[in-house]
Amino acid sequence: MDDQEKATGQPGFQEELEERRVRTESESSVDSMTRFVLPSLDGTPPKIVTLDEVSGMFKNLQNMELAHEIALNPDFKLQKYEPPSDSLEGAIKKMVHKAFWDLLRQQLDRQPPSYDQAIRLLAEIKECFPQLLSPINERAFAHINEVLDDAVIRQQAERGTLDFRSYANFVINILSRSCSPARDEAVAALREIDDVVDTFRSILELMTLMKLDMANFMLTAARTKIAANSVQYEKEKFSKYLREFHGNAGFPATEDWLQRHSSGTTNKDETIYNAYMQLIDYPADKEFPELLRIDKERFAGLSWRAQRLILCASLISIAQSTPIISQRRENRVKLARQLEIIVQDIKNQDQVAPALEGCCEQIRSFVNKALEQENMPAMSDADQAALKNQVLKLANKTSPVPSLMAKRLDGYVRVTLRSNGSIPPPPAGFVDYQEELVAFIASFRRLVSYNHAVFGEHFHQILDSTSAAPESTAPTGSGVTTGQAQTAKP
Repeated sequence: MDDQEKATGQPGFQEELEERRVRTESESSVDSMTRFVLPSLDGTPPKIVTLDEVSGMFKNLQNMELAHEIALNPDFKLQKYEPPSDSLEGAIKKMVHKAFWDLLRQQLDRQPPSYDQAIRLLAEIKECFPQLLSPINERAFAHINEVLDDAVIRQQAERGTLDFRSYANFVINILSRSCSPARDEAVAALREIDDVVDTFRSILELMTLMKLDMANFMLTAARTKIAANSVQYEKEKFSKYLREFHGNAGFPATEDWLQRHSSGTTNKDETIYNAYMQLIDYPADKEFPELLRIDKERFAGLSWRAQRLILCASLISIAQSTPIISQRRENRVKLARQLEIIVQDIKNQDQVAPALEGCCEQIRSFVNKALEQENMPAMSDADQAALKNQVLKLANKTSPVPSLMAKRLDGYVRVTLRSNGSIPPPPAGFVDYQEELVAFIASFRRLVSYNHAVFGEHFHQILDSTSAAPESTAPTGSGVTTGQAQTAKP
């Protein structure tokens, strides 16, 4: 303790300097500027945004890619941003936060305690509540402002009557009434922490998660509005592009894509519908349509979902050549699920062969164990060799079994998309994968319907400009239906 501290009981110059350094370097001990990761859009790097920026994004549709993503991806969510631990930003954040909490503990341990850091902490917590509570909750805000009144807290500190623990309990009670049910357990855990500094540290960690909850709640609330308006917004942007920038250059890849499906019919709706169906397995040697490139990766993802379904249906069909699978529904269902897990990460052709090796071994092992449980002899070497040969052939999409399953899937998708919402029974081979099959069709329907609502009129113009043949009436019930884009009629 230096002479100044001995005389006054107050911190010396070096400690005061340290306190100022912490106040300067740490904009907020509680991450009042908590940032979120906006997932990658159209291959661009993820964007780091604040809660205010999130709110601004959802109130207008100036970012077409963001509106497009929110409308089409029901699973689109924000994530909490954390700088990499081995980065300079991460190291500085860790150092500054540690300095803040260490200083808070040091001040509270003094005799008498110093409350400068505690007062600052309570002020910042108070500033965070507008980001966690609905703005219409005026009574709650009035109560928070009354209890966390800066002047009152400073008077209590000066008189030595500030009860830091009571303020922690007050904040916990507010959080318990404000958080989502998913955070109830975390709130309850706060009440079990004895150390008041650790309590506040955990409070702030929970508040950060609640900010993320609020950001994603805002996204969910905005999704309906965005989905309802983004089609018109994109149509207007596209029309403006045609008027101002495109001129008469055309969209050759889009025109080629449509023209490849125009032979044999004068019905432009049917031509467009067939063109959409090709997007499930788009030819590698053809340029992807320019007008759909914002969703090229999404269509590619759907294509691999379809390929995985075809592989699964092919695998379980092969496995059913053994009676222990075909005659025991419980065995078939269990094996089907195991095979689905093995192939679920396939996203390119190089991953197919290794996955099939794994599937072959899984089928062999499963069948032999099932046979053993019923005191039956294991598969013969010849049967195992035949199984492996059949399974490995599935890597070639043109081999008989996957070709058959691809035709069944194509037919099922066509029937389902034209069924105005009703889901027919899945075709043979796909029965055990109905959940993923329905989810795949829902995603495909949503994507096709949205894009057709934006570009369908232009697709008709392209076909009109390349063919003078009269258009026939589209079959009743044809077209892709959707709850988001009622104008879609591919």
